[in-house]
Amino acid sequence: MRVVVQERLGGPEVLTVIERAVPEPGPGEVLVRVRAAGINPVDWQTRAGQGVARGMGPMPFTVGWDVSGEVVTVGSAVSDFRPGDEVFGMPRFPAQAAAYAEYVVAPAGELAPKPRRLDHAHAAALPLAGLTAWQALTGKAGVRPGQRVLVHAAAGGVGHLAVQIAKARGAYVIGTASAGKHEFLRELGADELIDYHRQSFESVVSDVDAVIELAGGDNAARSLRTLRPGGVLVDVAHGGPRGLGAGTGLRVTTMLVKPDGRALRELAALADDGRLRVELDSTFDLTEAAVAHAVGEKRATTGKLVLRCASGAEARS
Repeated sequence: MRVVVQERLGGPEVLTVIERAVPEPGPGEVLVRVRAAGINPVDWQTRAGQGVARGMGPMPFTVGWDVSGEVVTVGSAVSDFRPGDEVFGMPRFPAQAAAYAEYVVAPAGELAPKPRRLDHAHAAALPLAGLTAWQALTGKAGVRPGQRVLVHAAAGGVGHLAVQIAKARGAYVIGTASAGKHEFLRELGADELIDYHRQSFESVVSDVDAVIELAGGDNAARSLRTLRPGGVLVDVAHGGPRGLGAGTGLRVTTMLVKPDGRALRELAALADDGRLRVELDSTFDLTEAAVAHAVGEKRATTGKLVLRCASGAEARS
């Protein structure tokens, strides 16, 4: 099988494609033929030695966690899936999953049936970003109907999904994004939009129940001014200083996304109901992983980047 590896930390050029034997699933695991692998900022951060590089083990290693494909074989004690089932997921995060490959072994409990309405490319774009948005909104913020939610970087990979999940939970959603992305976000259901190039969001937004902070920089600290008493800031970007919010009566929390097969099924249901749209910015062949990383690091995409991992005709299905 083809797999993307790196022998050293560095820029996109360290990513190379090699041939390797197809792995075998162990107890509780399944072997997945990967049709597509999603790309996330943590991928290029880890490639460069940041992100979750400490948990990747010795070189060479393979980045990537988002996968969509078909079950080929199942290990012992697996009852939820059979060969031929279409699945998607974010296995093993933050440990190495080696998703940039034609085959991946994954714990069965960290996968879910692929959404019927999504092809493999769109399904592969959903797990890490979707689970991040889901866990931030439902777990950390506990968003309820009628609440006001501010989503920063609303047109990005996590942001555009957070907008839709918050709407599905009955929230009034405010998003920050450049003006050129406002129409896209209105189509997703955003109620109010702010062009961060022209306005300071904290000067025009108030009485917010929850902030989903995805932009970094000083956004976390500035966002405290938008919250109503008892509000919560979920600092997904980890840009806020330690102790932020102390003495204010506001709750500030960070998070690291976790694999969750049950939550993936919730996301799949939203997608199949037409309430969750996954936006793809660009797709690349597995051999173009370095090019894809270079594009992603420019931070100018709308939605997600995806690698097509299957060979030949399989890559087009």
